[in-house]
Amino acid sequence: MKKVFLFIFTIGVLFSCTETKPVADPKVLMDADIAFSNYSVKHGIQKAFIEFADDSVVLLKPKRMPIVGKLNLIKSYEGKSDSGVVLSWIPAKAIIAKSGELGYTYGFWTFVTKTDTSHGTYMTVWKKDTNGHWKYIADTGNEGLSNK
Repeated sequence: MKKVFLFIFTIGVLFSCTETKPVADPKVLMDADIAFSNYSVKHGIQKAFIEFADDSVVLLKPKRMPIVGKLNLIKSYEGKSDSGVVLSWIPAKAIIAKSGELGYTYGFWTFVTKTDTSHGTYMTVWKKDTNGHWKYIADTGNEGLSNK
């Protein structure tokens, strides 16, 4: 009887020692994406995409090769102006991996110029940095359906 009790006690102790991480709330990723959009509206597209980018970022844009790395992202903006245009977006959904370190958002963007407004969809992949801040590591979008 003592052996059975000792066995059950040992099993109970072993299983109670496993660490379980709480699953991250997707709202934190939605908030990061909204902050990214707000920054774009307030400071401009280029500054926002640089500010929120991870060093290993990959941007996929229509009719061009992928932009790989934050330094190449910065170079891609040299000599280009984003004054007079506004890019904003609204995330529709956020998913965070069980590990709590990766996730993605998708939603609807709006691009406004002095003469035109266009809409589309996007998807952004996010990674939590060593300071606990979400930085995007991949981003793509296309013209298409919007939530309007």
